Amino acid sequence: MKRTMTHTSHAPSATPASAPPPGATGRALPRWSAPAALAAILLLAAALYGWALGSLGWGNSYYAAAVKSMGRGWTNVVFGAYDPAGVLTVDKPPAALWPQVLSTKVFGLHGWAMLLPQVLEGVAAVLVLHRTVRRWAGEGAGLLAALVMTLTPITVAINRDNNPDTLLVLTLVAAAYALTRALQAPSGRSAVGWLCGSGFLVGAGFLTKMLAAWMVLPALAAAWLVGAAGTWLVRVRRLLVAGSVLAVSSLWWVALVALWPGDRPYIGGSEDGSAWDLVIGYNGLGRIFGENGATGGPGGASFGGAAGLGRLFNDQVGGQISWLLPLCAVALGVATAVAVLHRRGETATGAPLAASGWVLWGTWLVVCGLVFATQEGTFHPYYTTQLAPAVAALTAGLATALARSHRAGARWALPTGAGAVLVTVVWAVVVIERQPSWNGWLTWPVVAAGLGAAALLLLAGRRHRMLPAALGGAVLAVLLAPGAWAVSVPGSTSAMGGANHTAGPAPSGGMPFGRGAFPSGGPGGSGPGGLEPPGGLGGGTGGMPGAGSDDKPEGAPSGMPTFGGGGGGAKGGMGGMARLMDGTDLTADQRKILRYAVAHSGSARISLAADGGAMAASSYILNSDATVIGMGGFIGTDDAPSVDQLATWTERGELRYVLGSEPGSRGAGPGAMMGGADSPATRRSAWIADHCAKVPAAAYDGRADGSTGMMGMGTTLYDCAATKDAK
Repeated sequence: MKRTMTHTSHAPSATPASAPPPGATGRALPRWSAPAALAAILLLAAALYGWALGSLGWGNSYYAAAVKSMGRGWTNVVFGAYDPAGVLTVDKPPAALWPQVLSTKVFGLHGWAMLLPQVLEGVAAVLVLHRTVRRWAGEGAGLLAALVMTLTPITVAINRDNNPDTLLVLTLVAAAYALTRALQAPSGRSAVGWLCGSGFLVGAGFLTKMLAAWMVLPALAAAWLVGAAGTWLVRVRRLLVAGSVLAVSSLWWVALVALWPGDRPYIGGSEDGSAWDLVIGYNGLGRIFGENGATGGPGGASFGGAAGLGRLFNDQVGGQISWLLPLCAVALGVATAVAVLHRRGETATGAPLAASGWVLWGTWLVVCGLVFATQEGTFHPYYTTQLAPAVAALTAGLATALARSHRAGARWALPTGAGAVLVTVVWAVVVIERQPSWNGWLTWPVVAAGLGAAALLLLAGRRHRMLPAALGGAVLAVLLAPGAWAVSVPGSTSAMGGANHTAGPAPSGGMPFGRGAFPSGGPGGSGPGGLEPPGGLGGGTGGMPGAGSDDKPEGAPSGMPTFGGGGGGAKGGMGGMARLMDGTDLTADQRKILRYAVAHSGSARISLAADGGAMAASSYILNSDATVIGMGGFIGTDDAPSVDQLATWTERGELRYVLGSEPGSRGAGPGAMMGGADSPATRRSAWIADHCAKVPAAAYDGRADGSTGMMGMGTTLYDCAATKDAK
């Protein structure tokens, strides 16, 4: 006989989710007000994420090139091939690219068509977060959480790009929603179904960005164990069932790669071409400990400053995500205090929010925050968009908890809220004043709003009718500065195009690479010998996109406020690098090289192989229909193609022309520079020098100066069908 499990103390006290919180007083708002407010927030999100998509070009050209290549065949789609020939894949699973491929099939191959799914996913994440927090803390909290996430600067920035983080956040927020439904389910069977759905959605996130999705598992598991019905044994057993669903939904693609019976692309970012190595290495332990294997050797490029507990508050990351972190700390403290007081029988706290919600969002923030702060491998500020749902939920939870406690008679509630607002405003001023030349005037409105909100909160303790105005003022005070950063994004282009989207002003200093990266070890530093791009990052004249001085500057989308230039402020100092990564149009020399290679390749399967990986090949793939490959993956360090493959291709007539560097020149490409004397990139360069003949520049009406392109990549065309004696 089945026994129906019912929830007791762990269940949210508001049932249904739309009911007002216990202790609420005053005149009820019209029924249409909440849907109207939600619609307004979603429209704001759509505007911020989708404004002038057509002006953003291809976004991150690495993924954009893969989207175009995946449209060439089903095998490319399944594995996420980077190049049209299916030689190797991108260094992530392909799930985030599938919606972009579908969009380009419907709307055509345009940059905006690739970015449109990102906008929709970003708006959907805001909606799902609203529904999740609403079930935990009520309608008002759900709306506030949705607004906070909408105005999170780094979330706005990354949702206007084609990196996988947008879909990752959507799947994880959806997993949190499913878990919340499981905790509130009226029966054991329903609870297990929702819990398994949560595991499945985390698995979908794994297919987007691998182990990054699993970082929320401690939060989901802890929330379930704290808040679920039944004995501990029942909870653990049901958790294990959901874990099996998680394993299948996460690893089916990895198993498919391992068991594929025919030829398939080399898995980019791995050392041996397997998906297992990618999971454990580059997208796993390599991110934590800095051993990035095939993609960069020890260490990793740190665009977010040195690893350490202060990283989330530093110059590079602070303006992206840290604005409300002090508020979140207060939220967790208040939640703990209310729980303790309620357990002691205090009635002046109001009905506490379900502990499972605090555990879910608090653990999410702490675990993911610690990983991002301390990871030694490759780190971009936009990774922290994964913190945005937790920051938003905790902020909304704090507002609800304080309001409930105040209405229940707690005299400490509103002073605590006033203190939280002031602490948040002080931190906002610190962030703003780091670069006062970028909208430094914001300091005074933020300070005024903070002081006004704090005063209103204190006065509302004696004049209850002032509470709505006080709460509104508090929301304005804490969101004014991050909102300004967020609004700046649609009016500008960020520091490195689609490769490293950020909001607000560009961090001071030079290239944002940390130890182990190819350029400098810190702001204003110099890299190892031979690694400095010719002519500087802003104005080299090699054949890479964006390197020439005649390239058109990227303008900000019209109609949006520029807020002093936004993230585009870095363009002046690293414009070439930014253009390199955004798939801009081919230069005149590149077009000449490509036309010559295509015209003389005959029936060769591959028209041109570019040494230097995606940095060298993306513009060719995006701006032509020729079959061009980037040797070595993202930056040229992967062992694909190997020298044996190159030899086989040339013998069979599948490849004739290679774009490389002059023997002995500085243009060895980043893969060779980072990998050492016996790296795959170095071996390929040596093979090209030994087996291929240089094509005279006059043959294709090109330059004959032998210069190297951006990041040291060569611009010399080689004919690998020519005999060595012909050189």
